[in-house]
Amino acid sequence: MTNYSRWINDVASCYNPESDSMLNYRMFSSLADADRDAAKFVKLAMSPVDDSYTQRSKQAGNNVRDWLKSKQTNVDYAFQGSVMTNTHIKGYSDIDLLTLCDKFYGTEIDKVRNILQQAYNGYTWEDEEKLRTFDRNFTPYTGSGLQDLRDLRKENEMLLAQRYVICDTTKAKAIRIKNQNLNMDVDVVTASKHQSIRHILHDYDNAYLGVCIYDKVKDCQLDADYPFLRIQLMNQRGLDTGDRFKKMIRFLKNLRSQSAKGINLTSFEINSICYDIPTWKYSSDYYLQLVNVLYEKMALLCNNSIEADKLKSVDGTEYVFRNKTEKVQQLKALTEEVKHVLDDLQSNNNNRIIY
Repeated sequence: MTNYSRWINDVASCYNPESDSMLNYRMFSSLADADRDAAKFVKLAMSPVDDSYTQRSKQAGNNVRDWLKSKQTNVDYAFQGSVMTNTHIKGYSDIDLLTLCDKFYGTEIDKVRNILQQAYNGYTWEDEEKLRTFDRNFTPYTGSGLQDLRDLRKENEMLLAQRYVICDTTKAKAIRIKNQNLNMDVDVVTASKHQSIRHILHDYDNAYLGVCIYDKVKDCQLDADYPFLRIQLMNQRGLDTGDRFKKMIRFLKNLRSQSAKGINLTSFEINSICYDIPTWKYSSDYYLQLVNVLYEKMALLCNNSIEADKLKSVDGTEYVFRNKTEKVQQLKALTEEVKHVLDDLQSNNNNRIIY
């Protein structure tokens, strides 16, 4: 039998690492309407981290940004990660600050020109005009983008070491600093901007701007990622569902953390699973019913390889489980944990709440 009391205390400790008495009172008072420990765990696991911690994470990020901004030129700054979608599950959650080299853009100019050469390319006349305009105005960068990123990474390391006593520069993709006054970590990432075809067709909306992270160890730019689009889509889905979408994400993250199976599923996979569930299936559901919604979706992915293979990321740019046998096994492990919780809820409530 699952020790839900221990799980509840573990989650509460993660949410309130400083053991603030008033916050503890608010957290446990909010569980008073749940009649059994399994329901209490679900409710707490779906809840957001208290805003006092979230704001401290953001303030730590803003402090780093403002310091770098006062010293640097040709750099833009933006945040990414779970704090920006309020799907983090730790009071001491680090925040990711992107330092974006503004000297050059990565592009898909070859793809653009290939499309324009095709008589029947599937694009509308209006979209073709946008691509033609981009092609006409395109000017190759004459500098070395990779060297620019090397220089920016070195500059970030130097400036952050001047400002922060705790500054870890050994990681490949980020520099980690600790704001000791706020007791919060910030990961500072060196990256470049990427203009995809989708970015062009959406009139250069920054939500569609791609990011290519610089890897210090491999000394290269990684493939384009689209964190701003994910943030926008996830926050909108949260609004559209009265936070139920994000409740499901937090629940799966907390359940993964409490499991003794060492489940290796990241936020990327968990976000994608939840985002793929049609909102009509849960947009008015009671929080306990969301456990069943999740189980049905996850069981379908586990038992139907076609469904698993076609699942895409939140931003629609990559497949989540295709050709990833080990990830599917991890999904099955988490699905079993969801089923255990669901069974306990049904047993405790004689099916009254779940269905």
